Amino acid sequence: MANVVEITDFSAPELDVYARLTEAQLLNRFEPAKGMFIAESPKVIFRALDGGCEPVSLLMERKDIDGSAREIIARYPQLPVYTADEELLCGLTGYHLTRGVLCAMRRPRRPDLTSICAGKSRVVVLEDVQNPTNVGAIFRSAAALGMDAVLLSPGCSDPLYRRSARVSMGTVFQIPWTYLDSWPEGGMERLRELGFRTAAMALSDNSVSIDDAALQAEERLAIVMGSEGDGLAAETIAKCDYTVKIPMYHGVDSLNVAAASAVAFWQLGRKGK
Repeated sequence: MANVVEITDFSAPELDVYARLTEAQLLNRFEPAKGMFIAESPKVIFRALDGGCEPVSLLMERKDIDGSAREIIARYPQLPVYTADEELLCGLTGYHLTRGVLCAMRRPRRPDLTSICAGKSRVVVLEDVQNPTNVGAIFRSAAALGMDAVLLSPGCSDPLYRRSARVSMGTVFQIPWTYLDSWPEGGMERLRELGFRTAAMALSDNSVSIDDAALQAEERLAIVMGSEGDGLAAETIAKCDYTVKIPMYHGVDSLNVAAASAVAFWQLGRKGK
């Protein structure tokens, strides 16, 4: 039987995770082991659960208890299920629960670079991509189009931010990822030690086309993509083994990083697939 808790006091501390803690506070950089995140929508929640994430509680409208969240509750019948009608929940969260169900979860332990790259042939490196929507979209493309892992520079947005996980359709729980300790210094050298050649996605005079045969033939390749506004840093481009361009037409000089990632992963993720 579901452990249903009717919300009567919005100030209850167990509701802080949904109503009063910011994404940065949930991340808890000072005590990572105590960090949490919010998964939104049944599909994302199930993928997080299947990925080994530990649930803490659920928040939903009453209609979802026997509706879209029924299977989640059946899987964890002792999990607290906080509920109220739609109007009250909007007052608590500050917005309409468009996906109907939220789940507070403990953050999983982050894998180290060596283990995450073991046996991998195609990985993605994101440099300072700060828009959570773009991060989520890139993860979805990476999972769908043959990438083995995603590596993030210290300046990247957290893939477990609510919007990122939602836009990714839960693929942030399916494809391995971790943060690099430093980038490009340190991180680039570690990738080379692990046998990867690096390909900077950028337009320059010495760029090779994305369908270049030598690029496609690389056994282990790290595809490096830059931030939404400035792209990759000049230092990063200079340190990479390749500079790679996507041919453009009609005077267009670039694509949004999420759109460019889908093109790059489709072309370069087919090695050995």
